[in-house]
Amino acid sequence: MEKLLAILEDMKPGVDFKKEKKLIEDGILDSFDIVEIIAAIDDEFDVEIPVMEVQPEIFNDVEKLYALIERLMEE
Repeated sequence: MEKLLAILEDMKPGVDFKKEKKLIEDGILDSFDIVEIIAAIDDEFDVEIPVMEVQPEIFNDVEKLYALIERLMEE
């Protein structure tokens, strides 16, 4: 989780990603940010996020995003 938080905090300093639960809905992350996050996750965790998993409800909350990463790493 710490690696993911570091990725997100590098992109958007000052955002409390542990508390925010509506990152997309509140406009904290936009589509360009999502593309950057996906690329960074691929590099850092060596997982590829399938297109069907790129959904606002997953990227709204860092815990849901990390759960996706963990699931992909297990596959």
